[in-house]
Formats: sequence, C-alpha cells, structure tokens
Amino acid sequence: MAGLADRLAEIRDRITNAGGDPDSVTLVAVTKDFGLEAVTAALDSGLVDLGENRADQLAAKAEAVNKDVRWHYLGRVQRNQVRKVAPYVRLWQAVDRVAAGEEIAKRAPGAAVLVQVNVSGEPQKHGAREDDVPQLVDSLTGLGLDVRGLMAVGPTGPPEVARPGFKSLIGLADRLALPVRSMGMTDDLEVAVQEGTTMLRIGRGLFGPRSEGRDLRR
Repeated sequence: MAGLADRLAEIRDRITNAGGDPDSVTLVAVTKDFGLEAVTAALDSGLVDLGENRADQLAAKAEAVNKDVRWHYLGRVQRNQVRKVAPYVRLWQAVDRVAAGEEIAKRAPGAAVLVQVNVSGEPQKHGAREDDVPQLVDSLTGLGLDVRGLMAVGPTGPPEVARPGFKSLIGLADRLALPVRSMGMTDDLEVAVQEGTTMLRIGRGLFGPRSEGRDLRR
C-alpha cells in the first residue's frame, strides 16, 4: 500500500481538473481482492467509505476491523448472501430487482440502497432497464427501504463512451428526485465528474493493479 497518499492526491487532482469539487464527491475506496492492509491504509488516509463486491470478503474484513467504516456493497445482491453482510453494510449500491430488495428489507429493515441501472444496454452488465427504474424505486420504497439514488457501471471501451449513459442516469435521477448518483471508476472518473456524479468507486486508482485475471475496472 506504499504510495496510497500520493495516489489519493492524484485522484483528487483529477476530480478538480475535471471541474468537480473533491469535497462534494464521495470517494468509495474499493478494496475488492486486496488484503486487510488496503483497508487499514485507506482508513489511515482518512477514507471511511469502503466498497466490496463479494460478500465473503466484506464480512471477513468488517469483522477484522475495529474502526468505524461505512461499508458499501457493490456486487449484485444475491439473496443467499444478504444475511452474511447485512450487519455491516451501510449502503447497498447494486439493487436491480424487487427480490433483492425484499431480502434486504427482511435482514436490514430501512436500509439505504441505490438502484443499479444498466445504462449501456450490454447484456453482461447487471442493472435494471431505465424504463423499469421508476416502478422499481416505488416497489423498494414500499418495502420500507431508503432509496437514495441510482448507480451505474460505464460501458466497456474508452472513457468517452460512458458519457451518454452517465448523462442519462443524471436525467433519470433528476426526474425521480434522487440525490445520490454513483457513477465513475478509475478510468472514466473525469467523464463522470463532468456529467454530475456525486460518488466515485475507485480501486486500482488508489491501491494499484490487482492480480492478473482480476477485474481491474472497479
């Protein structure tokens, strides 16, 4: 984790240079596939919003850390995994169907969630269709969940190809009066900032490359 302070400063400079305010954008440090030392280093650097894609990794790290952490669950919500992480998750970022919301509401009544939207139309990407989002938001709210905003993963390709989808997400969030817009990762953060993100999910940009074969985009 050597160099984390410098990489964090670089991320903040990138936000500023893209026209954003680092103090107004929540930075979620994605520790997926990094060890406990990444969690410790992030906390020592003042980062308290940490994200994980896998339930087993989140639970293990949460149990090992005694400091206050705002854990974000970034993976697609599998009903059989909710019980394992419900005591720790502060924000469920990838809720894309009612069944997932039902299980969260059962294990963590009133939990804060984001609706994941598939803004690219890519079949390999999770997320609800844009046309289905208003009804999904209503259904999740009806379950007693605190729907705070929308989340999206940019499409595969150069950063600029993410712009139309990010713009669409912002428009949808505006129409639904949802304040949180979680979009943008290491490669496309400038585009996300320019389009109005309120939350960035950064892993490699803070902690360096993951092991070969891992998903490097988060």
